Amino acid sequence: MTNTPTAHELWLRPYHPAPQDSDLTLVCFPHAGGSASYFRPLADALADTAEVLPVQYPGRQDRRAEPPLTSVARLADEIVTVLESLPRRRLVLFGHSMGACVAFEVARRIERGSSLDLRGLIASGRTAPPTLRDTKVRFMDDDAVIGEIRRLNGTDDRLLLDDDVIRMIMPAIRGDYLAVESYRYEPGPPLRCPVSVLVGDDDPQVTLAEAEEWRAHTAGDFRLRAFPGGHFYLAEQKDRVVRALAEDLARFR
Repeated sequence: MTNTPTAHELWLRPYHPAPQDSDLTLVCFPHAGGSASYFRPLADALADTAEVLPVQYPGRQDRRAEPPLTSVARLADEIVTVLESLPRRRLVLFGHSMGACVAFEVARRIERGSSLDLRGLIASGRTAPPTLRDTKVRFMDDDAVIGEIRRLNGTDDRLLLDDDVIRMIMPAIRGDYLAVESYRYEPGPPLRCPVSVLVGDDDPQVTLAEAEEWRAHTAGDFRLRAFPGGHFYLAEQKDRVVRALAEDLARFR
């Protein structure tokens, strides 16, 4: 008899047990079309520092039979509910690209009325809300969508040449782009927790000036760091990114 996975088993991927000497959890939110496994290298590198829980959105990998959620608000609502079902720990949220948008909305919901202990938000590769850069990928045909993914250099080109792979991943990619491109910021008070922003200095999706605009969204400490590279500088600068995350985790304690 197959056991039905719990909500947190569906949504969160603990690649390592939580360190015994830390009650800090880093929750990682993937980019559009991305999956929890994208954060496996960071989870491995930070295994002794914090519990690392990458989020698995519906519609991909082991959740590919589920329809993707096409609303950032829906994603945020679901993820807050899942986090509230976990044992109480101090939380830091880390999102890249679309994931930064989802993480921001999760942080807002936590601070509006959850008992979760939010210690900080780390936003990567994303313009600050309410700035919009609507690339209209959701309206493109499959070839143009693949071209956009190649332009950002976030997926192995060999996978994008495999028709079976493309058919498997395209619903999630389209659902994610619909979610992030239709997202509209609702004005509200700034976060109380500190915000750290990471960005590639040659990112076609966000300029340094746009990354700096995240400062307006926190009443707490703010820090901006740029790394050599484009939109997926995270892979190119893994060691430096790991050090930056470790510094933020120590600072947010």
